[in-house]
Amino acid sequence: MKIVTVIQARMSSTRLPGKVMLPILGKPLLIRMVERVAASELAGEIVIATSTNKDDDEIEKLCMQEKIKCFRGHLTDLLDRHYQVGKLLDADAIVKIPSDCPLIDPKVIDRVLRFYINNSDKYDFVSNLHPATYPDGNDVEVISFEALEQTWQEADKNFEREHTTPFIWENPDKFRITNIEWETGLDYSTSHRWTIDFEEDYQLIKNIYEELYPNNSIFSLDEILDLLKRKPEIAEINRKYLGNYWYEDHLNELKHIDEYKNKISLK
Repeated sequence: MKIVTVIQARMSSTRLPGKVMLPILGKPLLIRMVERVAASELAGEIVIATSTNKDDDEIEKLCMQEKIKCFRGHLTDLLDRHYQVGKLLDADAIVKIPSDCPLIDPKVIDRVLRFYINNSDKYDFVSNLHPATYPDGNDVEVISFEALEQTWQEADKNFEREHTTPFIWENPDKFRITNIEWETGLDYSTSHRWTIDFEEDYQLIKNIYEELYPNNSIFSLDEILDLLKRKPEIAEINRKYLGNYWYEDHLNELKHIDEYKNKISLK
């Protein structure tokens, strides 16, 4: 089975422009994230999917310097970007990981992928997000190429194109879908924010790298949690942004997202 992992990245983030190029211990954040994804045993071929906008020339240049495959496509139609990468590389399955997850644990990637590989005859889509239980920033979605192609052909709403997978998990009658929950039985999805949209997110991520990377470059989810228990002041850096999610802008359009609507209503 040919697995292709797509890391979607662009310079024109509305909340924190150029965030993927922010420095973490002497290298751009995007490269630190690629290091972690590449530590996965099952991630397969890794591709950075960026846009054709001139601003993203910098991402392509970085990929060339670091010998990372780069694909350039539509700025806001990320569904098309993922589909074109899968088609170009003759993928059997595409793994979708956003570039704002620089603390993602390779073992989490492998857990979701291993389940998909062992059950690819039963499921078209496996993720750890519906509902999410891992700390926010461990986002893994695996899509069979056939399901991705059907989605590419049928999805017509702007948010379905921009966010790649909503058409799949909003149509359980069309696709065979399942979810992987954190094996601890805990739900830290709303109590820990390890994704990057704001300056405070960057400061938290930078602090975690500076604390843990020198001793173990591929530090684990558990090591991060242990650090935050020992130094709770780090966790406080971005606490005011807990519970901020992209789907807040699309609640009226979404059909099968009750767990998220409930979280929003509790804020």
